[in-house]
Amino acid sequence: MAILLSLLLFAVLMLAIGYFGYRRIARPGKVYEQLGGEATFVTPGFSEASTGDGMVVRIIQELGEKVPIDPADASLLRRDLMAAGYRSENALFYYQAARVILIVVLVGLALIFRGYITSNSILAIVIPIAAGFLGFFAPSLYLDNLVANRHDRIRMSLPDALDLMVVSVEAGLGLDQAIQYVAKELINTHPDISEELQLVNLEIRAGKRRVEALRNLSERAGETELRKLVAILVQTERFGTSIADSLRTHSDFMRVRRRQEAEERANKVGVKLVFPIFFFILPSMLVVSAGPGLLQVFKYLFPLMKGVNTGQ
Repeated sequence: MAILLSLLLFAVLMLAIGYFGYRRIARPGKVYEQLGGEATFVTPGFSEASTGDGMVVRIIQELGEKVPIDPADASLLRRDLMAAGYRSENALFYYQAARVILIVVLVGLALIFRGYITSNSILAIVIPIAAGFLGFFAPSLYLDNLVANRHDRIRMSLPDALDLMVVSVEAGLGLDQAIQYVAKELINTHPDISEELQLVNLEIRAGKRRVEALRNLSERAGETELRKLVAILVQTERFGTSIADSLRTHSDFMRVRRRQEAEERANKVGVKLVFPIFFFILPSMLVVSAGPGLLQVFKYLFPLMKGVNTGQ
């Protein structure tokens, strides 16, 4: 028993150390390597460290590399990891290793504590199986949550980025310089959109066409409003229309859309409050308002009825 608990504690510590070790590893993309040197900007959450730091990190990476995975599933996972902000080539291996370690830990805990949870033989078999499924799907659910939160942050930061880009373009900067300036200015307030725009600028500097870099932005981020912005920029460059007017119109549209979404959520509050009111607030109000009267009924009416029945 003590040996199993020690092994499980070691597995949990290994997972935690591996996660923090991965967070402290510099995660430059392929574009950085093509530039032949260190990037000219530092994105929040990116720190400098050598990729060989930590024996535990290397062990976790090797474990993830040995986990078999279908190439199509690997491509989808890489896309989701990039949408969540993890662009390192080793991110997939860490994800796979985390899934394996979580399955082992949860199944081990279920096997140890199932005797305390239930004495049913069928449930004793079902609990470890359910723990294994939980360990397999929990990283995927967590990754989906990270992607959704990052998409929300990017969508909320787009109007500010567009307004600053409009000012930059009207001040005489080109679109490439405006993108670079916006990414630099928003690095503290909106780090996610700043990071994406920095990568666009780096791809353009590496020799890619602007249209291709913008399309990579839409594919990499995967956010719907950002895809619309990229489509507008591509069409503006193709037809030669005013970039400032297009960006201003799209910014106004996004602000109207944000206000409409807020109004829609506000209108749904009444419907969402029906169940909490019915199951929690209404019973409390009934107890407070009708409770004293019911107590009086129980105190006087029931003895009276009992006396009447006895007299009969």
